[in-house]
Amino acid sequence: MKRLVLLVAVLAASACGVETATTAASGAVIKKQELDQGRKTMEQMQQKIDQTNQQAQQRAEQAGGDR
Repeated sequence: MKRLVLLVAVLAASACGVETATTAASGAVIKKQELDQGRKTMEQMQQKIDQTNQQAQQRAEQAGGDR
């Protein structure tokens, strides 16, 4: 009987460890997704900035040629 109680206690403790590990892994996956989305957003914004700078440069060149 004592062995059964001990076995149940060990299994319960193991289950808590598995749950904790699973929760940590899920959290890591979510953080990775957030980082990936942040990088994607940053790349898109950098492309828009580059595009805007290029347009500004073209306008400046056109304005210089109109003189």
